[in-house]
Amino acid sequence: MDGPLSITDVPKKFLKACFMVGHVPLRALACDPRVSYALYIPPTRYDADPNPIKLPLLVWVHGTGRKWNTHYEDEMVSLADRMPCAILAPLFPAGLDGPNDLDSYKMLHSSSLRSDQALLGILDEVAVRWPGIWTDKIFVLGFSGGGQFAHRFLYLYPERLAGLSVGAPGRITALDFSKNWPEGIANTKELFDLDVVPGNIRKVPIQLVVGSEDNKVHGGEAFWSWLENFRKEEIEKQSETAGLSHHGKLMESIVNWI
Repeated sequence: MDGPLSITDVPKKFLKACFMVGHVPLRALACDPRVSYALYIPPTRYDADPNPIKLPLLVWVHGTGRKWNTHYEDEMVSLADRMPCAILAPLFPAGLDGPNDLDSYKMLHSSSLRSDQALLGILDEVAVRWPGIWTDKIFVLGFSGGGQFAHRFLYLYPERLAGLSVGAPGRITALDFSKNWPEGIANTKELFDLDVVPGNIRKVPIQLVVGSEDNKVHGGEAFWSWLENFRKEEIEKQSETAGLSHHGKLMESIVNWI
């Protein structure tokens, strides 16, 4: 067939053989194949009821370390079977925005990546292939770097969230209309063509989690001092050779933020 295979195209007894339930293989996102995603869909949901109600969807966003597979398979699957719900785990590899990039996905907007649109694109694909999954409103869970992504996604798309859990994000974006993204939200219309509406954010159930080990700065103060100086030197070099590009301006904003 020319179009994407949907769960409605496959007899129930063959869903697992077609990898349409259980662990769904890691898929490249059509609109940006650099980004991929995996799904876990409890097989028993379709065994028990030929016309089940829509499954809630929990989106688990990885942290900077991309310890993606371990947490997804060891922790999320058991939760999905108990609830039940479907689990979506996007993967934003390091290096998307340059050879040393670790953080572009957390900001939602960089010189080559719109990670917010990537997630929306993934949801569109899931809606076509698995119409039995609730993609209009999703639950989002993120820890560390994933927590940064999650809380920024909340600012821009509160209407798409049924609930949000943010774990130890480290560095946040404040609801500050006097500062630019990612420190504040003054220029979201320019960057995303979206306005942040605090009243809509208040409608979303939000959980903020800080654990017993979240009591020190990652890498230590010496590391962040070195990184700040290193980034400033890089920005100065860019400015001297070609002026500050859009990416340079974003880097400058990040440096000032640290």
